[in-house]
Amino acid sequence: MHMLRTFRSLLIFFISLFAGTAAAQEGQVRWQTQVMPLGGDTCRILIQAHIDSGWHIYDLGPYENGLQATTFVFEPVEGVTLLGPLRALDQPVAVSDDLFGEYGYFEGAPRFEQLVALSVPKASLQLRVEWMTCNEGSCTPPQELELTIPVERPARKASDVGAGTVADAASASAQTAGTGSPSDSSAAEKQSADAESPQLVAAQLPVSNGGGSGVVWSLILMAITWGVAACFTPCIFPMLPMTVSFFMKDEGGAVRGRFRALMYGLFIVALYTVPIGVIILVTWLVGGDAVTADIFNWLATHWLPNLVFFLVFMIFAASFFGAFEITLPSWMVNKSDSRADQGGLGGIFFMALTLVLVSFSCTGPLVGNVLIAATTTGSQQVWLPILVMLVFSVVFALPFTFFAFFPQLLKKMPKSGGWLNSVKVVLGFIEVALGLKFLSVADQTYHWGLLDREVYLAIWIAVFTLMGFYLLGKIRFAHDNEVKHIGVGRLFLVIVTFSFVIYLIPGMFGAPLKALSGYLPPLHTQDFVLQPAGNTTSGSAATAAHDGPMTVEGRSPKYSDFLHLPHGLTGFFDLAEAEAYAAQVGKPLFIDLTGHGCVNCREMEARVWSDPQVLDMLRNDYVVVALYVDDKKTLPESDWVATESGKVLKTLGRINSHYALKTWGVNAQPYYVLQSPDGQMLVPPRGYDLSVPGFVEFLRSGLTAFQARE
Repeated sequence: MHMLRTFRSLLIFFISLFAGTAAAQEGQVRWQTQVMPLGGDTCRILIQAHIDSGWHIYDLGPYENGLQATTFVFEPVEGVTLLGPLRALDQPVAVSDDLFGEYGYFEGAPRFEQLVALSVPKASLQLRVEWMTCNEGSCTPPQELELTIPVERPARKASDVGAGTVADAASASAQTAGTGSPSDSSAAEKQSADAESPQLVAAQLPVSNGGGSGVVWSLILMAITWGVAACFTPCIFPMLPMTVSFFMKDEGGAVRGRFRALMYGLFIVALYTVPIGVIILVTWLVGGDAVTADIFNWLATHWLPNLVFFLVFMIFAASFFGAFEITLPSWMVNKSDSRADQGGLGGIFFMALTLVLVSFSCTGPLVGNVLIAATTTGSQQVWLPILVMLVFSVVFALPFTFFAFFPQLLKKMPKSGGWLNSVKVVLGFIEVALGLKFLSVADQTYHWGLLDREVYLAIWIAVFTLMGFYLLGKIRFAHDNEVKHIGVGRLFLVIVTFSFVIYLIPGMFGAPLKALSGYLPPLHTQDFVLQPAGNTTSGSAATAAHDGPMTVEGRSPKYSDFLHLPHGLTGFFDLAEAEAYAAQVGKPLFIDLTGHGCVNCREMEARVWSDPQVLDMLRNDYVVVALYVDDKKTLPESDWVATESGKVLKTLGRINSHYALKTWGVNAQPYYVLQSPDGQMLVPPRGYDLSVPGFVEFLRSGLTAFQARE
């Protein structure tokens, strides 16, 4: 038995030493601590790990089989007594195998709790954490981290009470991961609320805008939609039976034909995915994550790319309407087609390349939609364009392979005809509607005032009304056939289109249109609103609200002449002013890290902030301050900020972005921080999460923590 245990220990050692050396440099775990008063002299120390996806750490053990249990060792400190052993608040995943027997491991964001009693006003606890991270194929060598946790007697006033060391997560991460940082997208794990302690809320640590699972899935759904649409365009649909017939008639029988069709589909996927992957990889190798993310952020917020994207969408729409064809040079097509006659996989590759080149007039605009959507989310996750292009190309190539495996289904396909051109025209209408988003982002970030909400909605209503009449056959373009009658499917599309138009119309009079909140300009840009100011607000209502009791030295808050809060809320847009006012009125701060082009921010405001409970707490219990990270307003020289490297930041957005990255280690929107007037974080921050009950608990826990400091 002793020899078996020795063998297991040696096995773990060599796995850790050789298979995990490279992975250890990446820092798969970040640690965070928080101290919360429980009344009397007792405090609760919460320790939380943030583990990268695909990795895990072992539970508290102990083990005698070579596995490295996660251990926590507190150094003895005079005046501090540990109340019982440290315990895990989350259940580990249980495993049983022949080699290591029974053991458990944690994934995601496991939490651990240690209760302490203090007989002194304040003390500093030294905590040593040891752990080992593993995935399915390798383990890292055991790692160790020392954390300093300041604790203070809970009964003291705000100036004496200890705060959680959430802000110290950056330094802990740096010690743990070497090259890691608390803004890593892998730390974007949602935490569940601790049922035993309502003071610990469901918090979402640093996440990037567009990197949340909701944004990723919306992009994937968009890629699937455009991939399906591409298959029903005049450039592609008629080629399906011809291409499949070519493979099935080839010498070698059906099996060889199906193999060639499969390779044909794989080559199509590679031709769409590999080029964008190479471009992003080269950018990353030259500039690293920061430069690549900065490029994507520039694409998402700067006026130049947004205007270019707007014009590109309008050109795509004109092409779909039949004004002209977007084609690649004929020599490219001819050269590729001439090489398609050669045998083997090379010939199949050039057949796929010829398809991609010939069909560009139909697929180019759709590919552009997918790529632009993926690169303008403001996400720091630079792999998103590769992912959505992979999804698009797989969906696009799938019919060629599918019908090669089941050629009998070709007989059930609808026949080519004028309806294929109708697909292009409908896509043209959709292109016009979607293209307005980019003009709107530039308009909001630079405060041009060109595309207010009612103008935006008026254009959408006109576009989709015309699309409905087109589907009815009342409007015809140059390449359309006369529509003498419509089928059931077309009638269904007409009903959906006109229903959508009817849904949009109340928005002209101030209806929030929550389902479209991420795509429409903010409600405060609308001049004519019928709803009471308590529910919605216009620009004038918001400005007037600042002229009431919320003033700073007799004037409205800074930047309130061009920035506004939703739902008639009054607040600030400069953190220093908000802190001064919060100290004056004795309230905590609600800090909203947001952006004009942030789709998730608008969704949160429309679906979560609009809840009566949330609105009541924001209006009465907190001082709200919104920090826009993408606003391009150039500030007076007195408000400029110099970075540590000596670079001078002159615009409001860059100053706020720099502050958020320096203070919280994030550049994500939305990101919500509850803070005391003296700058202490009250509870873990929260990101994009549409759970209204969770947000209510988040706000309540902040109030509880703030009141405990008084």
